[in-house]
Amino acid sequence: MAGYTVVNLKTDVEDLAPKFGYAPNMEARFANEPLGLGKTGLSYQRLAPNFRMPFGHRHEEQEEIYVVLSGSMRAKLDEDIVELKAHDAVRVAPGTIRQFEGGPEGVELLAFGAPRVLGESAAVDGEPKPGWWSD
Repeated sequence: MAGYTVVNLKTDVEDLAPKFGYAPNMEARFANEPLGLGKTGLSYQRLAPNFRMPFGHRHEEQEEIYVVLSGSMRAKLDEDIVELKAHDAVRVAPGTIRQFEGGPEGVELLAFGAPRVLGESAAVDGEPKPGWWSD
């Protein structure tokens, strides 16, 4: 077996956004399984212009890095709102709540972190926060 895996994030990784009713304003492709990742996580996400993700989330133990590939976005990180543009990267520490909104032209981004970790109690490190960012 080869010591590498190649996948195309747009054609080889399923878009899960339609399953949750977020399409066409959102695209969410989690590449952990297709790439066979065991010690890191990777996702490709796209948000339509001015579309805000329907929920925020935080992790108890894991930090994440988000890299803007194209377009722009606003990120609410705890109580701060940060403007990000193409090629900006932001590290989000464990415990920090995060939620994103596409800029006027939308946004494409990559998210890097650890894979979902299931403990003996089957607790997941990620905690969703529906309705957290309200104007």
